[in-house]
Amino acid sequence: MSSFESLGIRAEILRALTDLGFEKPTPVQEKTIPLLLTGEGDMVALAQTGTGKTAAFGIPMLERIDTSQKTIQALVLAPTRELCVQISRDFEHFAKHLTGIKVVSVYGGANIRDQIRGIQRGANVVVATPGRLIDLLERGAIDLGHVHTAILDEADEMLNMGFQEDLTSILDRTPKEKRTWLFSATMSREVRRIAKNYMREAEEVSMGEGNKANESIQHQYAVVMARDRYLALKRFVDADPNLFAIVFCRTKQDTQELAESLTKDGYNADAIHGDLSQQQRDRVMERYRSKSLQMLVATDVAARGIDVSNVSHVIHFDLPGEVESYTHRSGRTGRAGKTGISLSIIGVRDVFKVRNLERQLKVHFSYVKVPDGAEICERQLLTMIGKIKSVKVDEDAISRYMDAVELDLADLTREDLIKRVVSLEFNRFLKQYKDARDLNVDMASKDRNPRAGGQAREPREKSGFGRSSDGPMRSMFINIGTKDGFDKGKMLGYLCGITGLTGQNFGRILLKDMYSFIDIDSEHFDEAMGHFKNANYKGRKVRVDEGGGAATGARDFKADKKKFNKARYAGVA
Repeated sequence: MSSFESLGIRAEILRALTDLGFEKPTPVQEKTIPLLLTGEGDMVALAQTGTGKTAAFGIPMLERIDTSQKTIQALVLAPTRELCVQISRDFEHFAKHLTGIKVVSVYGGANIRDQIRGIQRGANVVVATPGRLIDLLERGAIDLGHVHTAILDEADEMLNMGFQEDLTSILDRTPKEKRTWLFSATMSREVRRIAKNYMREAEEVSMGEGNKANESIQHQYAVVMARDRYLALKRFVDADPNLFAIVFCRTKQDTQELAESLTKDGYNADAIHGDLSQQQRDRVMERYRSKSLQMLVATDVAARGIDVSNVSHVIHFDLPGEVESYTHRSGRTGRAGKTGISLSIIGVRDVFKVRNLERQLKVHFSYVKVPDGAEICERQLLTMIGKIKSVKVDEDAISRYMDAVELDLADLTREDLIKRVVSLEFNRFLKQYKDARDLNVDMASKDRNPRAGGQAREPREKSGFGRSSDGPMRSMFINIGTKDGFDKGKMLGYLCGITGLTGQNFGRILLKDMYSFIDIDSEHFDEAMGHFKNANYKGRKVRVDEGGGAATGARDFKADKKKFNKARYAGVA
């Protein structure tokens, strides 16, 4: 592997990298930085999260800034405010020894007037979420006419979140002769469409196949009854005292409820989701970065941009609906050359999802058992003994107390003393797991459900913290599709705009020419349907009905078509 010096980086930035402790470039940095420094064309880079993408595009971008010009010369678009803040912070670190570089981040949830003032003070680099940037453009508060470098970071996620129209509008307001650099963990059709429409003879750099997982991550899964997932989560945490994790749930409500349950049971956990104010989010993240929290419970969207070192585990309390989401989630661990574990705690019905992930990601998922009580107690005991052996003793500070301590403990034998010291911390686990039952599902059980591919039957029950654990979904038929200009990203944005729900409330989206099927979580299904009562799209009445099932996919295409024809005949379509 080469050094940063060999990449042609200017001396001031090399000094900043040394200050940050950067020694050798990552593979994506080694591939892209020389091309972006010397070339004049566009670039599409496919690389997983945690591989050093920010430095890969940030260093060449900073070298192109002319500080004598008080205009916005570089624009970075990112899907979430957390990622905006992280990118801006990294840019400021890289530019530590450069004079005249002014980076401003603009995102929702913060005071827009303060952001406008930051731009007016002479920003030459702006890092923005698409929604807030559109707001600034409509107010006439920002001028993109001098941008010579536009960077789309995590482009796939922006499109998944329904930002395609915003991206199109923003890029249309930048000079045509600019350079465009697109960085993405996955290369979907929507991402390729953006590249085709807004990039000129773009060079492609790939650090792996389209959805291939980070090889430094171990992918594991455990199978339990749905009602036992919360108990299983606690056992995995208790079995690894050094665990430092992000736990993913499907909805904001689930996230909050799970964090509250963990806190109530004595764990250091808190939630981060879209309903928190920016101040609340900052406070939670500060506690997590300082490791005052052992677990951060998050939704997919809220976790975007979280760059915390040494995350040992990503735990999927709910599996995501799309492979791209799994890739992004897992990328929170195994970063910067370190190893990590991506653990899915699933019910029997979700085993097929793991098999699909294996096939699409081309990685092996290792089956692991939920630890039993004896195993947990043993690991806790060994960890405690290790801490006792490694603790540093301040001889000067403790010496004045030793005579009194030795006098009080004089009646105890060495064996008694050891037992009492161990029991002081250990009794809680002995009591909790004394008669603990086995939570693992016997996948070889003769109690099979032939309609579920031979998997053991599992009752629909509530999870340990009070919600339906297998996330029941209902499907909505809608009479608009690809002929109306919709792709999945645009459809998701349209649905969120009409219903007021977030992307977390929607599942699979099946688009056809003149109609679509959308999976919506059952809890919000009737509410979502109600919002379409007087809906119109481009002057045409939008009609919805319950039906079909996006999750059935192409397998049930004929049934979907039959339903559509029936609905059209009845005047629904």
